[in-house]
Amino acid sequence: SAIDHMAYALDQFHIEGIQHNIPFVNAIMEHPRFREGRLTTGFIAEEYPDGFSGVPLSDERAMKLAAIAVYMNKIHAERAVQISGQLANRPRKLPKEWVVAVDDWARRVTADDMGGSVRVVFLDEDGNRTEAHNVRSEWVPGEAVFRGEIDGRPMVVELVRAKQGYILRYRGASAHVVVRTPLGHRLNLLMPEKVAPDTSKMLLCPMPGLVKAIHVTVGQEVKAGEALAVVEAMKMENILRAENDCVVEKINAAPGDSLAVDAVIMEFA
Repeated sequence: SAIDHMAYALDQFHIEGIQHNIPFVNAIMEHPRFREGRLTTGFIAEEYPDGFSGVPLSDERAMKLAAIAVYMNKIHAERAVQISGQLANRPRKLPKEWVVAVDDWARRVTADDMGGSVRVVFLDEDGNRTEAHNVRSEWVPGEAVFRGEIDGRPMVVELVRAKQGYILRYRGASAHVVVRTPLGHRLNLLMPEKVAPDTSKMLLCPMPGLVKAIHVTVGQEVKAGEALAVVEAMKMENILRAENDCVVEKINAAPGDSLAVDAVIMEFA
């Protein structure tokens, strides 16, 4: 009972701007070995030998997070259609059906008012009901923590608005949840995936600044931590060091050059 209360208390936190270990501590609260009391001083090293990078999201919790996202999207969408000054030929009514995507899976859903709650019904490809959840809450847009009930059981979820949808965090797990119209979902499937460029073999300028010194030459072998260059920015000299052992293949800047942020100073083999 004490562990359950502690987990629920940890759910209430929302801290921005700094890193913290609340997701990790919350994951510990649900770890079977912790709940059974089978503890030693080596518990963390034994259970998380590679560090903590979040816990997998179970199917049951993914569905509940999806239901919460549908609930919040319904509130946002109902407000949006009431905005004045919209284009006259633009439909101002909400669709009966939506598509909710949680990370890499998607489900068709409907969301109906039930007198104080919203009933989120999940559908299969043929439009048949597979499961449903009742969501009740006093949440309003702008709040960073969702507090409410799912099927009568209290649930508190931390949320951040993303460019599309929400980032929802619960008990050490994190999921990107997006609710779209069926047409919007079909069009999204056609969008090419944006792949971030590989900059692992480059030294990038971390901020706009002036190159004060280059400490290496082409062909030189450098060790991790060795100084590569000095960039002056905001009246401070920043020493840029090698993150790994490598060989300098190309140098693109010289002392006296003014660089923009992310300019490539040098490249490695």
